[in-house]
Amino acid sequence: MKDRYKREISYMRISLTDRCNFRCLYCMPADGIEKCSHDDIISLEEVEKIVRAAATLGIKKIRLTGGEPLVRKGIVSLCEKISKIPGIEEICLTTNGALFKDYAKALKDAGVGRVNFSLDTLDPEKFKKISRGGDLKQTLAAIDEAISLGFKVKINAVLIGGFNIDDIEKLVDYTKDHDIQVRFIELMKMGQTINWDQKNFVSNNIVLEKLPDLEEVKTDGVAKVYKMPGHKGTVGLISPISSCFCQDCNRIRLTADGKLKPCLHSNREISLKGLDGDDLLAALKEGIYDKDKSHHLVDGTTDTKRFMNTIGG
Repeated sequence: MKDRYKREISYMRISLTDRCNFRCLYCMPADGIEKCSHDDIISLEEVEKIVRAAATLGIKKIRLTGGEPLVRKGIVSLCEKISKIPGIEEICLTTNGALFKDYAKALKDAGVGRVNFSLDTLDPEKFKKISRGGDLKQTLAAIDEAISLGFKVKINAVLIGGFNIDDIEKLVDYTKDHDIQVRFIELMKMGQTINWDQKNFVSNNIVLEKLPDLEEVKTDGVAKVYKMPGHKGTVGLISPISSCFCQDCNRIRLTADGKLKPCLHSNREISLKGLDGDDLLAALKEGIYDKDKSHHLVDGTTDTKRFMNTIGG
């Protein structure tokens, strides 16, 4: 299905939970957030029902996120059910990796084909600082496990001025011997970062400045993809601020409490909880057709009042 701006909407990101075993500096406060109650959180049965309805409207790709999606009980069974829905071609997962090894084989068997790992630094102490207690070894072991099992792997690194700029070369070195993609994402002013110092927000151009040998090879969704000569893997640059890609956005989001968000940065939400049949289809059609034309990050603002952990990234 197309929105009013003729964009084909085929991708749904679903936040299965607002809970997480990390407290990343740019995502959540140190003491966590006010969690959704059991009654407010969307059930996995409703998630399956919504995906089934969305698939009839042209949604082909599902990404399960959080919070941390692997803290949600029943995720493997949900993946199995989604994989059998006609029209769904791809199931992806975004995770911090801490719990991944225990679920890896089961997720692969359940139909998950792609995994994105959040990894902002390869320095153990900086990793512990940015995640507020995470263990870098667990995430690196999870990435190795995913590669060995044949998942298509991407690493997501949020660039933060004054923190991990000197990690750029080290992270790109990860693509030398591994057929993976390391993606650098520009930090956005929203939620926990809304009042951060402007020096923390840097353009992805800094990656190209530090690595002038990078060669652009293609555009992959929201990412411009580059390659270092001789490397097996690639480098992706996701630049929502310095190079807005809203005109090509093909996604909608389902929050952990069952709200459809046509745009990450919009405050407009449509509740899907409790809807069935024609009512559910009508709500999905409304959200898709009326999807916002663009965010306002270039003006330094976001309309959403949510933290990233409830939206699905």
